[in-house]
Amino acid sequence: MLFKYDVLCVGSATLDRFLTIDVPLQSIRPGDKLLVKSTEIHSGGGATNSAAALSLLGLNVKMLTKLGSDHDAEYIIHEMKKYKVKNFGHRRSRHPTDSATIISSPRSSDRVIFVQKGASQDLIPADFSATHPHPRWIYLATLLGKSFQTAKMIASYAKARKIKLLFNPSFYLAQKGKSYLRQILHATTVLVLNKEEAQALLHAKTGNTSRLLHQLHALGPEIVVITDGARRCSALHQDKIYSYLPPRVKIVHTAGAGDAFTSGLLAGLIKKWSFEDCLRLGQANASAVIQRIGTKNGLLKEKQALAEIKKQKIKIVVSSSDRKSGH
Repeated sequence: MLFKYDVLCVGSATLDRFLTIDVPLQSIRPGDKLLVKSTEIHSGGGATNSAAALSLLGLNVKMLTKLGSDHDAEYIIHEMKKYKVKNFGHRRSRHPTDSATIISSPRSSDRVIFVQKGASQDLIPADFSATHPHPRWIYLATLLGKSFQTAKMIASYAKARKIKLLFNPSFYLAQKGKSYLRQILHATTVLVLNKEEAQALLHAKTGNTSRLLHQLHALGPEIVVITDGARRCSALHQDKIYSYLPPRVKIVHTAGAGDAFTSGLLAGLIKKWSFEDCLRLGQANASAVIQRIGTKNGLLKEKQALAEIKKQKIKIVVSSSDRKSGH
């Protein structure tokens, strides 16, 4: 097949409203009236976050997401122009564009997110058929509702045409379990999850990351990566386990960190970097994003990422994979 571009990013597009308050989240009671310290509005969602990150890293990227016929959709389209990314999803949904309100406090180490799923659940196979589907890779983020059937169809399309697929499901989707996700997992080249998502997908209580990696690998993906916030990140690739501790940085907001990491990892793979450096690129991108509010505000260009990788000096431990630990 003649590939026309590098990556098609498929998933949701949301309008994110970030509210920062001055009191700890734990102290809020029903009926309280609170002053908001600051408000920011940015685009978000798996499709826009990954497309923006990959485009900044120098790749030719397209996006497929479903938007509503509303002001939020126009805001998202306008913001994505800055990243030189077009949306192939021309048909609009009668439902509103997805939105999220993220409430955080500098005095809490946690956040509360209210998510409203709308248009993104209306992506139909005809929306995909109307694209120019000849990418080297498809980055498949979470699609729920009616859109999940389209996700399965896209996975089958990728498998049949030898297009590589990266699958990055959210907790909502992971908790549906391995049987529900079987068709996509069989077509997946790279699977990226955080530890809670990995446990949810497998319905596993084990905290043994090596075991989780092997069990996920047995479902079809060639490469499996499990992140764990500020704790150890681990990956299984070509019968080797890679692990490292993320560098300590000042955390302002963690929204978008997963998409930034996954996009950096994928960019490294496409550029044929060593697997260790693919992980370092993902980590550099994630570390930059969590130092700012907004899922795209800290995203790095390749030159910036290389400088950050040099500065971070992440030591990656590589060990032989013990297949028995997967049973």
